[in-house]
Amino acid sequence: MTRRTNLIDLAVGRLRQQITSGAWQVGTRIPAEPELTELIGVGRNTVREAVQSLVHAGMLERRQGSGTYVISDSELGNAMGRQIAGAHQRDVLEVRRSLEVEAARLAALRRTDAQVAELRALRDTRAAAFASGELDRMVEADLVLHRTIAQAAQNPVLLALYENLQDAISENIRFNFEHPAHDDDSHHALVEAVADGDARAAMREIDRYLSELMGLVGERHR
Repeated sequence: MTRRTNLIDLAVGRLRQQITSGAWQVGTRIPAEPELTELIGVGRNTVREAVQSLVHAGMLERRQGSGTYVISDSELGNAMGRQIAGAHQRDVLEVRRSLEVEAARLAALRRTDAQVAELRALRDTRAAAFASGELDRMVEADLVLHRTIAQAAQNPVLLALYENLQDAISENIRFNFEHPAHDDDSHHALVEAVADGDARAAMREIDRYLSELMGLVGERHR
């Protein structure tokens, strides 16, 4: 029984690796069972159970008469997505603050010259989107800027958490733009603090920005 369990775990790991490495991309159909048994080196029953395990994890989906398809490259993202579906905006902001304050601190200490140039360009793109008044552009530009700061932190665990919360963060950004706490904040001071390597100033700027939004959300739900 232990050996069978180990074989299934091995098969699950190899299938997962095919997905997370990008060999099987989201939206593509995975090989049929005979090819999978050849690829992994285990029997069909083991392959079947391994595939079913990833179906339950939300990475694969069986489609009657068509095959099995990759629908996600992250078990963490699926689990977190289910957990935070319908979350209160205040709760999302609290998590954003926890992640983004530390991201800003680390980015100020670790950013490269190329990332500084990219952040300044993204800041300008965000300002242009805000000036246009087009909500979708504003949301996308703001999300990309904040995600790039998280990337500049050069902490893969922090970045994975941030990216797997991206849908909730995007919805939160949209909510914030629809219910502004203040006039346009260009994020100029935040970006320049990161560019200058001033970790304290970077932390202060993002904490101030998100705390103001939290205060507004809290007032609306009293």
